[in-house]
Amino acid sequence: MTRRICICGINTATLPKLSNDESQALLRKIKEGDEIAKDSFIFCNMRLVLSVAQRFMNAKENIDDIFQVGCVGLIKAIDNFDISLNVRFSTYAVPMIIGEIKRFLRDGSSLRVSRSIRDTAYQVLKSKERLSKDKQDEVSLEDVAKDLNISLREVADAIDAISDPLSLDEPAYTDGDDRVSLMDHLTDEENYAEKWTRMTDLRDAVKNLDEREKQILNLRYFVGKTQMEVSDSIGISQAQVSRLEKNALNAIKNYLEC
Repeated sequence: MTRRICICGINTATLPKLSNDESQALLRKIKEGDEIAKDSFIFCNMRLVLSVAQRFMNAKENIDDIFQVGCVGLIKAIDNFDISLNVRFSTYAVPMIIGEIKRFLRDGSSLRVSRSIRDTAYQVLKSKERLSKDKQDEVSLEDVAKDLNISLREVADAIDAISDPLSLDEPAYTDGDDRVSLMDHLTDEENYAEKWTRMTDLRDAVKNLDEREKQILNLRYFVGKTQMEVSDSIGISQAQVSRLEKNALNAIKNYLEC
């Protein structure tokens, strides 16, 4: 018995499924400008969007809104998919859908990227687009930094701030034998996948700290300074350093335990 789920007014039990050959045929028509084929392909792949959207059921946002945002990611995937590559469409589309949903949830949350970093990121993207028109090779971050007359670190931080981390430890989409996960692209030797996941979670936890807390952790655990040396370096008392370090470590611990 097919499970019936109504989302955005759509009875998902009635959504059609495409074979790989049918998908390829529709994708070829889409690349030729067939809008009817595109509408059909979008409708047939709403099941894929639903499968991804269900992972965010516990988010504070309405699931219908999440589903609609996922459909935007689906359309972007269709527009950018290269049919000449030997890759299943679902493999390409799932990260795009996840990224669009995560961007929506991030922008709607209380943890926002600062206006100045967003403005820098926008300038970076515009610079890359402008420079790519004049260069045959890929535009590097060094090229962008020189073009905007800012430091390489500022460029890297801006790009990192608007990037969307993706989950690696669970299937993003499963439909019969068709299982898509970013894990599929990582080796299992020496449990690299688990280590990668932990590092990704840790990076996200640190990203939520304020700049002073990040500075203190960097000086304490990467540079190797004592709390007193950190106190002298940034001009606050040793007691303040101790308190901020403890707060930062607790924040990271709480984030990783969520």
